Amino acid sequence: MPNFSIRSPAGVVVRRPGRRPVVVVAATMLALLVSACTPTVSVRDEAGDRLLVLTTFTVIADIAREVGGEHVHVESVTAVGAEIHGYEPTPSDLRRASDADLVLENGLGLEAWFDRFVAGLDVPTVTLSDGIEALPVVESVGVEGEAPPGDDLGAPNPHAWMSPAVGAHYAHAAAEAFAAQDPEHAEAYRVNAERYAGELLAVGETLTAALAEIPAESRVLVTCEGAFSYLARDAGLDEVYLWPVNSEGQSSPRRMEAAISTVRDRQVPAVFCESTVSSDSQEQVARESGSTFAGVLYVDSLSEPDGPVPTYKDLLTHDVEVIIAGLTGAAGTDSVSRPSAQPASAGAGR
Repeated sequence: MPNFSIRSPAGVVVRRPGRRPVVVVAATMLALLVSACTPTVSVRDEAGDRLLVLTTFTVIADIAREVGGEHVHVESVTAVGAEIHGYEPTPSDLRRASDADLVLENGLGLEAWFDRFVAGLDVPTVTLSDGIEALPVVESVGVEGEAPPGDDLGAPNPHAWMSPAVGAHYAHAAAEAFAAQDPEHAEAYRVNAERYAGELLAVGETLTAALAEIPAESRVLVTCEGAFSYLARDAGLDEVYLWPVNSEGQSSPRRMEAAISTVRDRQVPAVFCESTVSSDSQEQVARESGSTFAGVLYVDSLSEPDGPVPTYKDLLTHDVEVIIAGLTGAAGTDSVSRPSAQPASAGAGR
């Protein structure tokens, strides 16, 4: 029997599992039984009478905490710095999921493991990207005709949260999902989401305003991975990258040559690279094009609490400031207010 969907009045789709194949259910139960042999504090006990929400990675875990506030306990399947797309869930992850009241995923193909992960679980799930205008994986400027590895060309680009506007959508979607599970606190969830969405949108508006005076020819965002399509769209920037999303993280000679030529010909003042990969290739682009390597951007994971991007708003703010500083030469650090610390009442979790 296939999954069926329940759509809330606000349009959020909550998927509830139907009957699963016996083999899948048996495998899940075996993993849960094996994991039960290791004594541990249950996340259900930690959550108490709060709504227990499990998310697939740290960015949407932080969104869930901001929206849920004191009424929600949030856990993330993947830890800080973990690779999300090819993650292999553990028996401990399955145990936490079986205890959860709700599981949130990004969708758009980011979590390749998600359907298998929830296949044997009787837990509702919500895909936060449902309803957004997804952008396809496209070829970088200057390399038309060179398809990305893995046949991803045309598939949805999963990094939608890099748009503050999409982040606001995620916040509202989370609020409606929480309200469906916990109607008593529905109004609190919606108020939190409205406040938080406004803060995220303000970060995006800062970027757009700061880049308004850059000549159209130089309005290019050059990164290592093509993970910034949504942010580039919002800011009116062309996107150049050294390799596409979900690839092996290596640039082909043709992509390197195209990036160097584009940066030189369009007089792009700065290039950037993600925190999870080596910046050597991008620094070569900067040297050979006469541009500047302007710094590291964060995408797939938050940092530890004492790191540079402990919250999703910190991540967006950091990236916006680095991009502004690189493309305009401005200080950047004072252009966006620093986000406040995460509420202590939001509940612990990875």
